[in-house]
Amino acid sequence: MEFIILALIAGGIALVFAIGATVKVVSSDPGTERMRAIGDAIREGSSAFLRREYLALVPFVVIVTIILAVLIDIITLGNSVPKTAISYLAGTICSAAAGLAGMNVAVRANVRTAAAAMHGLNPALRVAFTSGSVMGMTVVGIGLLGVTILYLVFKDITAVAGFGFGASSIALFARVGGGIFTKAADVGTDLVGKIEAGIPEDDPRNPGVIADNVGDNVGDVAGMGADLFESYVGSIISTIALASAAIYTDQQAVLPLLLAGAGIIAAILGTFVVRSSERANFGQLLWALRRGIFASGIFLAIFALVIILVFEMDLRWFWSILSGLLAGIIIGLATEYYTSYDYKPTQQISESSQTGAATVIISGIATGMFSTVIPVIAISITILIAFGLSGFYGVALAGVGLLSTLGITLATDAYGPVADNAGGIAEQAQLAAEVRERTDALDALGNTTAATGKGFAIGSAALTSLALLAAYAAAAGIGDNINLLNHTTLVGLLIGAMLPFVFAAFTMKAVGRAAFAIVTEVRRQFREIPGIMDGTGRPDYARCVDISTKGALKEMIIPGLIAVIAPVAMGFVLGVEALGGLLIGAVASGFMLAIMMASAGGAWDNAKKYVELGHYGGKGSEAHKAAVEGDVVGDPFKDTSGPSLNILLKLMAIVSLVFAPVFLRFTPLIELF
Repeated sequence: MEFIILALIAGGIALVFAIGATVKVVSSDPGTERMRAIGDAIREGSSAFLRREYLALVPFVVIVTIILAVLIDIITLGNSVPKTAISYLAGTICSAAAGLAGMNVAVRANVRTAAAAMHGLNPALRVAFTSGSVMGMTVVGIGLLGVTILYLVFKDITAVAGFGFGASSIALFARVGGGIFTKAADVGTDLVGKIEAGIPEDDPRNPGVIADNVGDNVGDVAGMGADLFESYVGSIISTIALASAAIYTDQQAVLPLLLAGAGIIAAILGTFVVRSSERANFGQLLWALRRGIFASGIFLAIFALVIILVFEMDLRWFWSILSGLLAGIIIGLATEYYTSYDYKPTQQISESSQTGAATVIISGIATGMFSTVIPVIAISITILIAFGLSGFYGVALAGVGLLSTLGITLATDAYGPVADNAGGIAEQAQLAAEVRERTDALDALGNTTAATGKGFAIGSAALTSLALLAAYAAAAGIGDNINLLNHTTLVGLLIGAMLPFVFAAFTMKAVGRAAFAIVTEVRRQFREIPGIMDGTGRPDYARCVDISTKGALKEMIIPGLIAVIAPVAMGFVLGVEALGGLLIGAVASGFMLAIMMASAGGAWDNAKKYVELGHYGGKGSEAHKAAVEGDVVGDPFKDTSGPSLNILLKLMAIVSLVFAPVFLRFTPLIELF
């Protein structure tokens, strides 16, 4: 256990690196006065939304903290110190802090990326990627320090599971709320601006353009950061919990912490190989980021082997770790294949735009369905290998291996919205055409890396959820066997398989309702404010930001409550084994639904961009209009419902683990009749 200090040192190094990267970004040229004014508007809107969202969550956090302290710590466990409640509160604070820190840098990097694009492609890539690395390193640094410190203080992983619950709570609301905001603004802005008014994307005449840019930050930076923060800590907690549930040595409890620390060092080393040539094409830009991810993976494999050998651990654990690492790379490459316009699946969607929006939508959905095959096979093989080597502890280690290089994986994801914002600023500030071409190249790359990041997040969610399920089964006294032929387990399984569809439906309809309000407002401003279209009148940008904010905060409540209430209700009504069935059903359907939605949305987006490059008539053509409509449909798929599903799976699993001691004290209601 004395070697746990190495995890604390690695977490500290991650935060120091994040601070250094922040200074580097902020010291870059912020551009012209016009660019700075646009950047300030985006930053103010993003900060205002996040502040209102976090304040809206305070009552929920307080109520859950009190319930955990009374029901679990005092009544069930008989603790004089409310360890679970303290851990939960720490998880909510750390998750919120990680998202806030990353977003605060992103909203300063966007204008600096646009300014750097005035000098070349590589400088712009470096600024955007460096800002993304702040998000990545902040998440892993705070996450590793939080879990390690609580484990050292409480020496009880059951209590530390509350940290994962807190992180999951914030992650779900941040992802759903941010996703509804960003896609309501995006869909509403595109429907009226591009399709009805015929003006370009990010045109300053569009009243919803600032809300659209704000949404990129609150949804794709803060939301994704909170999502992967929760995955990261969840994978570590589940591994330690499985180690503690059996007759294992301290080595097995410490290994995931050491592995996460090694992943931080590997990710930092990987960031130094990300660079591109000035005349790089899309494929070369993609390889610039790939090099960093592959290099980090190689470094991690070496570090993991060294840790295993130096501390004389079981070599089988190394192969479990390696299987998870390889699964992450395979899922990323598969997602890239199905969503990048360099490959046939997305090009075929673009080709279908020649016959209208209906065929674009049909082709995109089919592509999303096909995209489930490789990730499911990769995760399945990983489970077979890892379980065969070390049981569910091996599966949990595979999840940690997959997430250990999160510092750079998240950097490539968080880079995307910064590049997107930079393109918007370049358009609104009316910079030279060559600047917009550079930011468009970075933006197209960002769409692919974002889709890859979502695939990675969903794959990690599957492994983490299964590991948490195993930890729950041990805590609930079920053991290794859940009887699927038990009638209550079957009911739980069916309800669990249904929940991702209901959850996705709520979030999709929420985007639709919020987008309707934006469409109505943008139309009103075009109609009532004179001079908008000829550039002499100024749209009321703040009004659209306020509408999106109110809509997102209102609509995020029900989906968030579903994830917390469903497993608790199942545990009290049908019992612990039925709850195990619910978790299995949710993972089975939610994993594939999330991949399908994320990949289809990413493919629709890049299919539109492929048309905009000049194919099938280019911008303004009928094919382009059809592709835009496909992209609009895909927006809530890839940025709201799809990514939120992986948090649903993990949150239900961590809630089940935290409440397992409570369920054991009560007789299920069904047995009372």
